[in-house]
Amino acid sequence: MAGAYDDRDGKIWMDGKLVEWRDANVHILSHALHYASSVFEGERCYSGKIFKSHEHSLRLIESARLLDMESPYSADEIDAAKEAVLAANGFTDAYVRAVMWRGSGEDMGVSARRNPVRMAIAAWEWGSYYGDAKWQGAKLDIAKWKRPSPETIPTAAKAAGLYMICTMSKHAAEAKGCSDALFMDWEGFVAEATGANIFFVKDGEIHTPLADRFLNGITRQTIIQMLKDKGLTVHERRIKPEEMADFSECWLTGTAAEVTPVGQIGDYMFQVGNVTREIAEDYEKLVRA
Repeated sequence: MAGAYDDRDGKIWMDGKLVEWRDANVHILSHALHYASSVFEGERCYSGKIFKSHEHSLRLIESARLLDMESPYSADEIDAAKEAVLAANGFTDAYVRAVMWRGSGEDMGVSARRNPVRMAIAAWEWGSYYGDAKWQGAKLDIAKWKRPSPETIPTAAKAAGLYMICTMSKHAAEAKGCSDALFMDWEGFVAEATGANIFFVKDGEIHTPLADRFLNGITRQTIIQMLKDKGLTVHERRIKPEEMADFSECWLTGTAAEVTPVGQIGDYMFQVGNVTREIAEDYEKLVRA
């Protein structure tokens, strides 16, 4: 499948039923478009099975709750809808996007309690998020924007509005020939990339930022458990930017990123070493098991 995302053949699940791809539209006065009242999930289907589908459905509902929206569907119903989308489009390996938002209704201001909460699920075939960097090691810029304090945003929600600085930072990174950008948090500690969590290796032990001020990714949690199962020590802690000079390996994790090695962040260089390669291979085996 190729071409513009609004002009394709296929089916999209929308508000409880499958509709033609080109007919899956919303009104220009949808609240989400004006006030960012939208949450979403990105998932991957491998060999006919969505990896951790139910966990993603539960997080979607929780993200909506954190934005003061009540999901019109249960996690089981969302799971079934995702399966229906894959079947309708004939996909066995695909990226799945579930989105929930406040639509158009009687309210068109900041408050929108009288507007319906709507939902849609689409799927498409999508390869490596970082292209050749998946194997060669991605190059990251350091973003000028900071991840904000949890006192200012619902950091545990996968909310569309929280990605505004991600888009801006990724555009700036790509203009410099980089694949992505690394954020620091508002206190100056290492946080995450624009759509992925980050891990480092030093003397055979793993270091990753403590995920209490940005989204604790489902892939991140999976990888941490896999590392512990392999007998590796994992430190979840605050990491100062200058510590990157002492790390030998680095990788990103996320549904789209999967496990992507990092070769460079700003002026800091990393090897695509054995720990990174092994965990990437192990993750690939797990999602296709």
